[in-house]
Amino acid sequence: MRGKKDGVKNRADRYRCFLYLALAGAVLALVFTCYFILWKKVPSSIRIKAGVDQTLDLQVPASGRLYRDAMEVSGLPESNIPKDSIHIDLAKPVTIKANLIDKYVLDLKLFGILPLKTVDVQVIRDKTLTPAGIPIGIYVKTQGVLVIGVGEFTGEDGQRFSPSEYVLKSGDYITQINDEAVKGKADFAEKVRHSEGQEMVLGVRRGEEELSLKVKPQASQSGDYKIGIWIRDNAQGVGTMTYISEDSGFGALGHGINDVDTSTLMELEKGTLYHTEIIGITRGSSGSPGELTGYIEYDAANIIGRITENTAEGIFGTCNEQVRESITSEALSIGLKQEIVKGPAQIICSIDGEARSYEIEILEINLENDSVNRGLVLQITDPELLSLTGGIVQGMSGSPILQNGRIVGAVTHVFVNDPTKGYGIFIENMLEHN
Repeated sequence: MRGKKDGVKNRADRYRCFLYLALAGAVLALVFTCYFILWKKVPSSIRIKAGVDQTLDLQVPASGRLYRDAMEVSGLPESNIPKDSIHIDLAKPVTIKANLIDKYVLDLKLFGILPLKTVDVQVIRDKTLTPAGIPIGIYVKTQGVLVIGVGEFTGEDGQRFSPSEYVLKSGDYITQINDEAVKGKADFAEKVRHSEGQEMVLGVRRGEEELSLKVKPQASQSGDYKIGIWIRDNAQGVGTMTYISEDSGFGALGHGINDVDTSTLMELEKGTLYHTEIIGITRGSSGSPGELTGYIEYDAANIIGRITENTAEGIFGTCNEQVRESITSEALSIGLKQEIVKGPAQIICSIDGEARSYEIEILEINLENDSVNRGLVLQITDPELLSLTGGIVQGMSGSPILQNGRIVGAVTHVFVNDPTKGYGIFIENMLEHN
C-alpha cells in the first residue's frame, strides 16, 4: 500500500512541477510579447522640426536621457537642448523644441529600469512641398546589363551548353567585357558574338562586391557565339509624382523600381520622366489588382524631367518648368510620422486627366516597421474614386497623402485581397533623398 501511495504522490509532484513550468513559460511569453509590443511602439528614429514645438505622445511606460550625439555634431554651435542631457518620460505627452539642425540620442528604459531602445533624434528643417498627384511615364536604363536568368542552348555539334552556369547568377550586373564598358544589351550581345569563342573576363557587380569572372562563349546552332544568359538593360512604366520641392526636385512612386524577374532594385545609369495621359482604367477586385493604362510617347518633346536616383523609398530627380506650371496645388508643410493620426485624410491622383483630391481613412500608423514602404495602412472611402477604380490600382503608387493641411506620405501598395486598402510611406522617409 505504501508503494502505491508513493507512486501516486510522485505522479502528483511531477504534475504539479509541470504546471509550475507551464505557468512560468506562459508568464515569460506574456512578458516578452508585451515587451515586443512596447518596443514596436517606439520608433528607432524620430525627426523633429527646427524651431517648432513637437509633441511626442507615444503612451509607453518608458523614460530615459536625451543627449547630444557628440560624434555626429562635433564642432556645431549649441542648441537650446542642454548638451549634457535632459530626462524624457514617454508615459505622458512630451513637448520638445530645438532651434538648430542637430542630432541627439535617447536611451530609453522600460519603467526606468529595463533597457528598451536607443532612439536617434534628428532635428531637421521644416520643408514645404507642392503635392503633385500627376501621372508620369518612366524610363530607366541600368548600369551595364542585368542578368535575369542563366540557361543552356544547343551548340553546333548538337550538344547542350551552359557556359555561365556556376559563374553568373540572377541579379548580377555585367559592366565590362575585357576591360571595355558595356553600354547596353545590344552592345553586350555584339561583344559576345565577335568573341570567336575566346575566353572573356567579365566585370560583374554582385551586391556590394566587384568581381572579375571568366566565361568561354560557345557557338550555337546558328553559328552565333553565346554564353547562355538572359539580360535586361531598361524598364518602363507609369506611376504618380508625389511632390515637387522649391528647387524643382521631385519624388515619386514611394517605392523603388525593381526588376520584374529578379525582384532586385534596378541600379540606375540614367532615367527620364515623360508626359503621359491616362487612357484606360482596369478596376481592381479581390485577388485581381487593377491598373491605370497610360499613353507615352518616348520622344524629346515629351520629356518633363530627369531621374537621378532609384531607391527603396522611391525615384527622385529634377523636373522642368512645364511640370511646375501644370500643378495648381499650393505648397504645404510636411507632417512627420508622430504628427499623423488615425482618421480622415486625402490623396491626390489623376484618373480622368485632372489631379483631384479623394477621401481616405488612415487605419494604422506603424512607427516602427520592417518595411519602409508600409508605415501607413489606409482605406479609400471616396465614392467617386471607388466607382472609377475599385480602390487602389497599379499606377497610383506615389499619390500624395494629405492630412490636416500637411503632406504626410504617399501611397505605395494595394492589398491584393481588398483593393480598397493599401499601404503608404511616411513623407519623411522619402525626403532622405532630397
